[in-house]
Amino acid sequence: MSRVLQLGAKSYQIEKRTLVMGILNVTPDSFSDGGRYDQAEKAVDQAFKMAEDGADIIDIGGESVRPGFIPISAEEELKRVLPVIKALKREKAFTLPLSIDTYKAAVAEEALKIGVEMVNDVYGLKADNQLGEVVSRYKVPVCLMHNRSSTDYENLITDIIAEIKESIQLAHQAGVKDEQIIIDPGIGFGKDLQQNLDVMYYLREFSSLGYPLLLGTSRKSMIGKTLDLPLQERVEGTAATVAYGISAGANLVRVHDVLQMRRVADMTDAMVRR
Repeated sequence: MSRVLQLGAKSYQIEKRTLVMGILNVTPDSFSDGGRYDQAEKAVDQAFKMAEDGADIIDIGGESVRPGFIPISAEEELKRVLPVIKALKREKAFTLPLSIDTYKAAVAEEALKIGVEMVNDVYGLKADNQLGEVVSRYKVPVCLMHNRSSTDYENLITDIIAEIKESIQLAHQAGVKDEQIIIDPGIGFGKDLQQNLDVMYYLREFSSLGYPLLLGTSRKSMIGKTLDLPLQERVEGTAATVAYGISAGANLVRVHDVLQMRRVADMTDAMVRR
């Protein structure tokens, strides 16, 4: 695994410190905070708040991919994300790298043109066969998340690893270098409650693939169902998954509650990173 993750001008020693990726959904219908930041000014303010709270990266998404979501066009997605990206890139006081949360090559291309430093693809390059080429051309990191339409597995962990390897192969075929690749086991996507818990139990199997591991559990249904709690009461459950995830090899955590999870990550790092 590369010890350094390069995001634009910033270099991160990912074995020494967990990176916190703040979630910025500029959508009217995301599962957790839909509509809160769908205006550019509000989204920019939230990005600054997450930076102040300790985020290392801001992940901007313009399309909700929650269960049962209705896909939108690249044009609509760009209308949502570009004003926010442009505004943040104009702010000299804002220095954090940005990630674009998209599976569409056209959206990624426009975001990368104006300085976004990373792509986060919830379909692991399997939804748009042009996205890998765009990532390769701009030489930015890409997160390849595991996703599928069915929860019918022959062997859960073996199958997920094999499907992540397919995404890695697609990346390689497009010219993406190993040091640009991050993997995500896809908690909440193509998995039922028990399968999500099993993925967490075997999380170290994924870090053994040799790539930086991103974990996205924040406020998800796995927590809600386990604790029988609504969205806004899942901070403690998220904290448990973040602490456990870091101890099992996660290098990046994608979260809504940046201040709290930065503290959880720092405390866990103090115990498990040497």
